[in-house]
Amino acid sequence: MVSIVVGASAVLLTNCADLKQNESSAWRETLLPTQEPLATVGSNTYFLLEPGYQLVLAGEEDGKKTELTVTVLKETQKIGDVETRVLEESETVGGRQVEVSRNFIAFGTQTKNIYYFGEDVDVYKGGKVVHEGAWRAGTSGATYGILLPGDIKIGERYYQEKAPKVAMDRAENAATNISVQTPAGIFANCLRTKETSPLEAGTSYKYYAPGIGLVQDGELKLIRQRKLQE
Repeated sequence: MVSIVVGASAVLLTNCADLKQNESSAWRETLLPTQEPLATVGSNTYFLLEPGYQLVLAGEEDGKKTELTVTVLKETQKIGDVETRVLEESETVGGRQVEVSRNFIAFGTQTKNIYYFGEDVDVYKGGKVVHEGAWRAGTSGATYGILLPGDIKIGERYYQEKAPKVAMDRAENAATNISVQTPAGIFANCLRTKETSPLEAGTSYKYYAPGIGLVQDGELKLIRQRKLQE
């Protein structure tokens, strides 16, 4: 842009142009949760909400061996009037437990959306357990989000967590033609999601394989998946 004014006026015009550019590139929610019947069991192309289903991912983060175990528990949890399934995520670094989260998930029977209703988080620090980032839909202004849609449309954006000042993770469907190589095998036609949060800087990527689920989370890659015995 060429300015024909000087001094404060020129600065003002430049700032306005920058503001408009930032606004045009700002993250905007394009997919909202749907009012529909919910269940504690179900699956879509990229997510299996089935009791006993487990994924284990491993790799190095910040030069340390890290392992993430994701398990769909038999346990359910009532959030308001909604019965949800408990999805446990257990993370170890260098063989030591650093975090365990219990995520409250429901399945949309019409859209096949995977909905996120809250979580409890235990963080292990100095031999003690610290509770961080807990939230519940319907409490303190929090509402449930979409963990993963049933119908994937490239470019669609949605909040996974909607707990003001606590958890505001959001995702964008980036691609569905990605090949991911992991210790558990090579997976084709994977979904890649781009995840950010207005509460913190940085971008992360997750990859989901058809019929399997999460196969890569940042530097962590799938090493095994199984159905635990009853």
